Amino acid sequence: MNCPLIIGLTGSIGMGKSTVAAMFEDLGAPVFDADAEVRILQGPGGALLPAIEAAFPGTTGPGGVDRDALGTLVFGDAEKLAQLELLVHPAVAAVRADFMEANADAKVVVFDIPLLFEKGGFEAVDHVVVVSAPAEAQRSRVLARPGMTEDKFAKILALQVPDAEKRERADTVIDTGQSLDATRADVAALLETLSAA
Repeated sequence: MNCPLIIGLTGSIGMGKSTVAAMFEDLGAPVFDADAEVRILQGPGGALLPAIEAAFPGTTGPGGVDRDALGTLVFGDAEKLAQLELLVHPAVAAVRADFMEANADAKVVVFDIPLLFEKGGFEAVDHVVVVSAPAEAQRSRVLARPGMTEDKFAKILALQVPDAEKRERADTVIDTGQSLDATRADVAALLETLSAA
């Protein structure tokens, strides 16, 4: 059976990973968005709601998981965070297995995983692509987001592997500090190279 080459796409907050993922998709590479799948599993009627409510009473409702309530419980509590991950990770893995089956004929697939290095998922991919931009570009993008503060940004960065380390560990770095057209050209060239491998 054909097994697609798996690109692990990652990058720190505000680096343009979602933009690059969309470029891969536009160029015909199927993209598995781990965060989007988690939102579905935890959203209204999501498959994970009963288990999350049982483990963390009062954190779910008709609209799905109350992210603020759940975040308050698990943020900064390693044991509770691990408990939540034990519920979420197997469910995401099952959806990812379905995605791989549905795209078995593709030459290349992309796993969009924000915490690829932080959570150890890099062993399961064939080629790691890190999306990066200059620190000032990252900072201005993130602080332009609704509800974002300097403090929140600092806390998020503290939980992520530093950009310089990600770049070192990458097989390919895609620079989003350049024009969108230049970034798109880099993505297309990489996809062509990996599809021919």
